[in-house]
This record gives sequence, C-alpha cells and structure tokens, in this order.
Amino acid sequence: MTKLTVLVVDDDQDIRDGIEIYLKNDGYHVLKAGDGVEALNMLSQHEVHLIVLDIMMPNMDGITATFKIRAERNIPIIMLSAKAEDSDKIHGLSVGADDYITKPFHPLELMARVKSQLRRYVELGTFQNSAVQVEGLELDAAGRQILKDGEPVKLTPIEYKITELLLKNAGRVFSIQEIYEMVWKEEAYNAENIVAVHIRKIREKIETDPKNPRYLKVVWGLGYKMEK
Repeated sequence: MTKLTVLVVDDDQDIRDGIEIYLKNDGYHVLKAGDGVEALNMLSQHEVHLIVLDIMMPNMDGITATFKIRAERNIPIIMLSAKAEDSDKIHGLSVGADDYITKPFHPLELMARVKSQLRRYVELGTFQNSAVQVEGLELDAAGRQILKDGEPVKLTPIEYKITELLLKNAGRVFSIQEIYEMVWKEEAYNAENIVAVHIRKIREKIETDPKNPRYLKVVWGLGYKMEK
C-alpha cells in the first residue's frame, strides 16, 4: 500500500522535526512547511492525506490557511496551539479543523489522533448501503460524499461522518454524547459546544435556510436527528 502523506506545518523547526520522527517511525511519508503560504504551495504540488497545522505562524496563520484549504479540500486537519481555552478550541473547529491539540503535547497522543483521523478519512466509508436518500439529500457512501439536489456538498471529514450517521438513521434522535462517541470514537467530555459547532456548519452547507432547517433538526433536551 502506498504510504500516507502527512503535512506538518509549524514555524518552529524543532517541533516540525520532532513530529516528523514519530510520523516516519509509524510509516508515514512526511512533508514540512514553516507557515500557511508554504503549506498551500505544498498542497498544490503533492497528494496529502492529513495536515498537522499550527495556529500562530508568520506570513499566514493556521486559521487563514484552514479557510483556504477548506475551500477546495476535505482532508483532515489537526490544529496545534499553545492556547488551551475552550473558546480557542471552538474557533479552530468552527473554521474547519477536525481535531485540536494543545502545546505542549505528548507525541504519542498526537500519533493516536493522526491514526484516528486517517482511519476515518481513508478506510471508512465502505458500507452495505452505498446510497441513502432523504428528499433532495443523498448519501453516496461509496464515493464518501453528500449530494444536495445532485450536487456534491463540500464537507470536512468530521462533518461528513456526522451527516452520514444521521442520514443512515433518518428519524432517529441521537444525543450529543452519542454523536461525539460514534464519530470521534472517544469518550465524550464537554462535547456540547464541539458538536454544536459542527452541526451549525453542516446546516450552513445543506440547508436552504439554516435558521429554519428542513433536514438537520434539534430535538430540545434530547439531541439531533435527520428528518425523514
């Protein structure tokens, strides 16, 4: 199997080199960039399967780079930041990151998150039901995409997994804890804001009027469901 490629973006060379050692030890091909501009250039020249992206960088920071990446690509993005506040984490996730880890971090924790994101991105998506439809909204599991009125919807990997879960179980209400644990594959802890941010972003992409959703609805006190 061809090696999966991880792009490490950080203005600190020691951090880039340190992460590279662990990634290579786990069998990944590694590309490195010192800022967002360099990262975008790398993406235009190479096939990349996951990005480890620092937030605070010169020339172009991680937030701006994520906006630009998300305009064209759905590859997983794990953000790095020295800030630990929930508001910073929510901001990172709201612009399109799939995961967030605070510096300083244990390299093995980062590797576990890299493996988890790549497993969802590369391996998952082959299901018994290759297509599920809900009046104008369609899940193409084989192609790992969501279609609205026949047109692909640009979703991040996490947004896709949430939409896939709800579409395949249209009409069923999922609690925030259930959504988090089924999509992130880890125990839910303070997951309310994280899930809510992703639900809002999904609505902005699949709903004609996000404030009056046709598809993705909240069931107050219980959770969310995809309307049949």
